[in-house]
Amino acid sequence: MMKQQFLKHCKEQGYFQNHKKVLLAISGGLDSMTLLDLLYDSQSELQIELVLAHVNHKQRLESEYEEKELEKIAKKLGVKIVTSSFSGVFSEKAARDFRYQFFRKIMQEENCSALVTAHHADDQAETIFMRILRGSRLRYVSGIQDRQPFGSGELIRPLLPFSKSDFPNIFHFEDVTNQESIYFRNRVRNNYLPLLKKENPQLNQALISLGSEIDQLQKALFELTRDIDTTNIQIFRKQSPFVQNFLLQQYLSQFSDLQLSKIQFDEVLHILNTKVNHHYYLKNQYELIQDYQTFKIQKISPKSDLKSDTILLQFGEVLEFGNYYFSFGKKIPNGADQEIIVSRETDILLRYRQAGDKMLLNGHHKKIRRYFIDNKYSLRERKQAIIVEQKDEILAIAGIVTSDLSKYLKHDIMKDVLYIKKIDR
Repeated sequence: MMKQQFLKHCKEQGYFQNHKKVLLAISGGLDSMTLLDLLYDSQSELQIELVLAHVNHKQRLESEYEEKELEKIAKKLGVKIVTSSFSGVFSEKAARDFRYQFFRKIMQEENCSALVTAHHADDQAETIFMRILRGSRLRYVSGIQDRQPFGSGELIRPLLPFSKSDFPNIFHFEDVTNQESIYFRNRVRNNYLPLLKKENPQLNQALISLGSEIDQLQKALFELTRDIDTTNIQIFRKQSPFVQNFLLQQYLSQFSDLQLSKIQFDEVLHILNTKVNHHYYLKNQYELIQDYQTFKIQKISPKSDLKSDTILLQFGEVLEFGNYYFSFGKKIPNGADQEIIVSRETDILLRYRQAGDKMLLNGHHKKIRRYFIDNKYSLRERKQAIIVEQKDEILAIAGIVTSDLSKYLKHDIMKDVLYIKKIDR
């Protein structure tokens, strides 16, 4: 019965209409073995050729045996299989990044125009619940998309309408690590959702319906705002704050490796509404460039000699800004020139001096301009001065002086240290 439903679903959605050769990611678990069985039996109806890809994560004693067995199965079916072994320090994210990088590579080498994965309805419910717990933005609570651009082709998830309980108990391998509670998804799957299902046995479907409704609302908003020229500053500023928020999120969605924190997102919104001729470093080598008429976000060119006006430093990050290295929470090798007590609850804003800047010194707020004059700092030193700001309060001038506010934080249970070292050029 499931095979007929699966084939009908694939044809209705037109998943493989433009694909002749597809790459199937296969782990050996029930999900991917079920998808292999379905696609293998449907090759002629869907007019596709299969290539299999398997990653050995090297985390279990059984991994080598399972890889060899999958190779035997592929040979028996007459389907090509390509394998790779994970290397490096293992984490869920590192393993996922490794897999998808490998899939991109094989798609190109094997001339496959689509990657197919075995995500199903239970995965969808878990993902939506996990994103709610993490406080993700609404657009991401819509869950996993059944198809999306990937590499030079497309990523397709044809099993999303089907629950794992629908799958026949065919030959597969059991991964015992799926029961380990050290992984967030395992805790959600094995602990949190079963407990909540005692209150609502239809919780999975409720979560999926919520995700679907959010997805529809996002698409409706896109339709209503598609004619707005987002990057035109004057047009952008005429929109309500709610529309601006959506427009900026929609604009940022094109940069898959740029995930801004809420603080950074709000800072970008503030810049777009108040600044002119501004240049702002974001993260992951992206920058915001704004002039009087337009703005754009782009990867930083290695040859760019533009100087960012501001930069956000997140906990655990180390970066170079101006003539200094800044390390939030990590000691600098060979020692720091200045150590500032800060809160690790929020990002640190690094920027150049602005007119009217004041900081708390010796119990009194003093203009930084006056501080420089009194202490006979040169115009060049004043121009190059880096302001360290957190929660809209100036905590220090890099390499020069620390505010009383920083000293007050030494009794804060959420305190940490910002390490600063001057760069010898």
